[in-house]
Amino acid sequence: MMSEAILSALPDRPATKPRPRLPPGLRRLVSPVVILLLWQAASDLGLISSRLVAPPSAIARSFVELVASGELQHNLLVSLARVGAGLGIAVVAGTALALVAGLSRRGEEIVDAPLQMVRTMPHLALVPLFILWFGIGETPKIALVALGSAFPIYLNLFAGIRGVDPRLVEAATVLGLSRGELIRHVILPGALPSALVGLRYALGVAWLSLVVGEQINATAGIGFMMMDAREFLRTDIIIVGLLVYAVLGLAADQLVRWVERRALSWRPVLLRGTA
Repeated sequence: MMSEAILSALPDRPATKPRPRLPPGLRRLVSPVVILLLWQAASDLGLISSRLVAPPSAIARSFVELVASGELQHNLLVSLARVGAGLGIAVVAGTALALVAGLSRRGEEIVDAPLQMVRTMPHLALVPLFILWFGIGETPKIALVALGSAFPIYLNLFAGIRGVDPRLVEAATVLGLSRGELIRHVILPGALPSALVGLRYALGVAWLSLVVGEQINATAGIGFMMMDAREFLRTDIIIVGLLVYAVLGLAADQLVRWVERRALSWRPVLLRGTA
């Protein structure tokens, strides 16, 4: 009773107009824009040396100049070709090895142990051996990308095959499906989500491997462009290269997510809200 009397004696709050709110997409851009403005201001005030980190304005100018001269497009196409070749080899090799190990106990005993031993080695440390084996041409760069990208594909597809619901396999067997039909219609579709996750991880490793690979006597590529800029202390061009790598990685990941939504349309509830 006492609390009700106190509340009734308090004056009502005046109605406030709802504040205008930015769309979610624009709200996500607020903090990056603020960081860029602070970065530019710190560079203009001399708090950040331009020799160590170029200001955003200089980076933007260098980007425009590289695009206008065609240098960026040329190096980008070279890097994309290397990643495409290495990733293609990794997908074929990783998928084949995962099928051998995942569909057969004997295959697992033969394949899995050597792969696990090689996987624990830092593949980027194999650059000297790759140069000794393959020379200093395109082969070691592509091989480095392929080696690093194959393991995420193998591990995730292997786990996906072994994670298929045994009840589905039993039901397919009761329906009279042959082993080939069982693999094609039950096991592979059930392992597809894990395989696409492995592909997303492989894309990230591929770009990381390419950064190192393009330091092996390269004459073109985004990594070569960055290494050449380092010799002249052009931090603006180095950061442009890093941003290109970041955008390419994000674009590749979004592409796989799009494929995932299309290929796994039979799982609309699980995919809802993940895009």
